[in-house]
Amino acid sequence: MTPDTTSRKTAADFPPPVIALFDQYVHGLLPRRDFVERAARYCAGIAGAELALAQLAPNFAWAQQVRPDDGRIEAQRSAFPSPEGHGEVKGLLVRPRGATAATGAVLVVHENRGLNPYIEDVARRVALEGWIAFAPDALAPLGGYPGDEEQARALFPKIEQPRARADFAAAATALRTLAGSNGRVGVVGFCYGGSIANHLATVLPWLAAAVPFYGGQPPAETAARVRAALQLHFAGQDERINAGWPAWEAALKAAGVRHEAHLYPGTQHGFHNDTTPRYDEAAARLAWQRTRDFFRQHLAP
Repeated sequence: MTPDTTSRKTAADFPPPVIALFDQYVHGLLPRRDFVERAARYCAGIAGAELALAQLAPNFAWAQQVRPDDGRIEAQRSAFPSPEGHGEVKGLLVRPRGATAATGAVLVVHENRGLNPYIEDVARRVALEGWIAFAPDALAPLGGYPGDEEQARALFPKIEQPRARADFAAAATALRTLAGSNGRVGVVGFCYGGSIANHLATVLPWLAAAVPFYGGQPPAETAARVRAALQLHFAGQDERINAGWPAWEAALKAAGVRHEAHLYPGTQHGFHNDTTPRYDEAAARLAWQRTRDFFRQHLAP
């Protein structure tokens, strides 16, 4: 699917039901054909629905805040052992160029489409803040991110999630002892990656900080295992994810887990992703500022 590049749309340019249908489509809850047929009611027919879908598709040129060849960073494809996962976990490793002192490391976890250009750019942004960043690709065992969002979305249900979670845990573990790391590791994740960030906080007792963006919550009984500090970001108009927050919040409070949560009114799920109309610049900037400050607080030696 080719995104519309004639003008940059915002969520306000689409009827709310179309945005809701798109969220279901993106997360595999609604086939493409069903999206088009249902959205046609609000888009003056099938042609209008097809156009809306094209306009809602990512345009990765919008998201490149840090060029891959930026002289301030060093980026390379890397892999770490993952004996309980797929044998190894592959992804993009980005370092601040010329760092003379050990620094914290951040695992950057993608949405449900694999390691696409948006998440690669987020990893580069993390490195510009002075941390080592590693962005794994859960689709690597299936050939890696295919360069097309629809193909990536179709591949994602084929992932063996227990092994993928073991891969993410192995990657975070590798960052503890990686050359240049001070041993303090954080994780930031978006959508599916937010769920992974929450999960890793329940299984890695040494994790320093976890920052899930609109991520699904783990079972409440696992909160007692969390030792990391949590900073959670939620979109204001995201009933699917937000429905699970009250129970998780209560569990975190009962377990005495250090946490802070931020809700961004009027925003959509995916508001940080600057490749789609659901992007909200003001909310994304504020959330990223809070993320940076949080990591500065918790990833220092």
